Amino acid sequence: MPATSVAEELAKKQREISVSEFFERNKQVLGYDSPTKALLTAVKEAVDNSLDAAADADILPDILVEVRKVDKDEFLVAVEDNGPGIVKKEVANVFGRLLYGSRFFARAQSRGQQGLGISGAVMYGQVTTGKATKIISKVEEDDVAYQVELIIDTKKNMPTKVREDRVIWERAHGTRVEVPLKGRYIGGRQSIPEYLEATAIVNPHARITYKPPEGDPIVFERATEELPPKTKEIPPHPHGIELGTLMQMMKETKSYKLSSFLEEEFVRVSARVAKEICEAAGLDPDTKPKSLGLEQAKALHDAMQNAKLMAPPTDCLSPIGERLIKKGLKNVLGNLRPEFYAPPVTRDPSVYSGNPFQVEVGIVFGGDLPADQPVEVLRFANRVPLIYQAGGCALTQAVAHVDWRRYGLEQRGGEGLPFGPAIVLVHVCSTKVPYTSEAKEAVATVDEIMTELDLALKECGRRLKTHLTKKAHRAKTREKFEIVQLILPRIAEKSAKIVKKKVPVLDATITKIMGVVWVDETIAYDKKQKRHSVTINVHNFTDAGKKLNLHLLLPRGVAAKDLDPKPSEVREDGKVTWELKRIDSVDKASVTFVLEGLDEAEYDESDLYVSGINPVLVIGAEPLPGDWELNYAEFETEETPPPAEAEDEGEIDYDETEEALDDE
Repeated sequence: MPATSVAEELAKKQREISVSEFFERNKQVLGYDSPTKALLTAVKEAVDNSLDAAADADILPDILVEVRKVDKDEFLVAVEDNGPGIVKKEVANVFGRLLYGSRFFARAQSRGQQGLGISGAVMYGQVTTGKATKIISKVEEDDVAYQVELIIDTKKNMPTKVREDRVIWERAHGTRVEVPLKGRYIGGRQSIPEYLEATAIVNPHARITYKPPEGDPIVFERATEELPPKTKEIPPHPHGIELGTLMQMMKETKSYKLSSFLEEEFVRVSARVAKEICEAAGLDPDTKPKSLGLEQAKALHDAMQNAKLMAPPTDCLSPIGERLIKKGLKNVLGNLRPEFYAPPVTRDPSVYSGNPFQVEVGIVFGGDLPADQPVEVLRFANRVPLIYQAGGCALTQAVAHVDWRRYGLEQRGGEGLPFGPAIVLVHVCSTKVPYTSEAKEAVATVDEIMTELDLALKECGRRLKTHLTKKAHRAKTREKFEIVQLILPRIAEKSAKIVKKKVPVLDATITKIMGVVWVDETIAYDKKQKRHSVTINVHNFTDAGKKLNLHLLLPRGVAAKDLDPKPSEVREDGKVTWELKRIDSVDKASVTFVLEGLDEAEYDESDLYVSGINPVLVIGAEPLPGDWELNYAEFETEETPPPAEAEDEGEIDYDETEEALDDE
């Protein structure tokens, strides 16, 4: 019959294709959809491998990147590292088989996850030039390095060795890969230098040397010798795990009891919690997991989602950390001379689909950054820069959804990227980053991640607003001081001549006109001892004695020493409080402390708050959050408006000045 014969003919054409064949014909899926992008992607994949290898071996990375022009549109990309090296039997598999790697099944943060990166670059080079890729690798135990040239048999997804040998190599250990490929070299935006600069920001422990096709080498020196925290593999978290995944786990488990399965196969599930989950699902804790049907699995899944559980542990993740984000930004962007680095925000871990994740945000403001252009968004996932597909990335969308007008930046309509002299760094790290494609160029808009990004961006925005408000208040008050100190002495001098009296002392008059409590600080740094000496002065330029509580918020993990006077409270979260009982009019109180072990750029401004005083009177420190609302009744008799209404606080009242002189 015709229908049968057609079906048989179609059946003859059907065959299994290997993963290599698929990606060979769909190179764009891996990020090789243009010559410009292909060159950058090859560098990116090799550098990611080098950084991961160094992290696995607790080695401070020293990476060399070379791009040499071979022909009109042919380049040789070489990346060399000081990692632990690769044993001989695994070299060909690592570089010559797609979807071959050690990290796909591990629930721990890493740059590479799919086993497609460097082998995809090898395949692209082979397809576009017909040439083999050369790899040299040496482990510390061997006297000589192993060198191999290979191509990929795309039909079998297996490496074919063209040549192999043992060679003398000066490195004690490490790996070098040389990939010939067709591409196009550019500078500026979305270029190799931009990618390496961004990599240096979020990997401040790495030293990266770049040799471009033309020009002098560029060196990104390491900003710290502090290695990122070592990540540990963990089981999945019950919250957010999909039903199908749960059913597959129950089929494959070696546990004989449901309670044991929950305890052993998931994180944050104790014997008590496992029993509560079973009871909520209406299941016997001694039931065999493999015997559960679909309806029972659904009940178990629902009970797991509703269970009260601790957040996933942090040791499976390696966030950059607030201190090192600031250090990395200063190390790379210092030439732009920003006026302010907003204290970065690292959120506590959360979970999506059973996968722990954390988000981090930092903001750089002012200096030589352009004020008439949209802010630049630096996007990172697991410490890897995301250069392409910005518009389709959750990180960009999260920035665009914040109303930045509240935080001092221009934003038309309250949505979209704001305008202003700022750079926003956004980083998400996870045991499994939800990329939109295998090219790993953009993060998917997962609800849980979007929520955490929104909270982190707003918190960092508030810190920027605090700086801008403090700056504006200081500028107004300083202007007022300068004018008063210029005008009053002249008026007093001329008046004294007219009435033939001595020139009066004007301290009390100036104090009456100013009517503020001025907080400033000086920071001295000793490079030899790596020691910050901080002095905070609180000047009372009001006509009455004042008392207040001064609060200092130190960065996470930083402790102050030699505090004078002794604080009334020192908390583990970094908050230090001094109770300044009375500062007389025209007098000042001082607080001093020392920070040890930090580089100079790591601490350049204190995060200061006040309570127990009308915050409108204070310039140089912000009201302690919640303190104004709690204590406003205490200041009602002063007839001073709340901070939001005190916009003209720095204006000079010339009638008041005249009145003060009359009193003198």
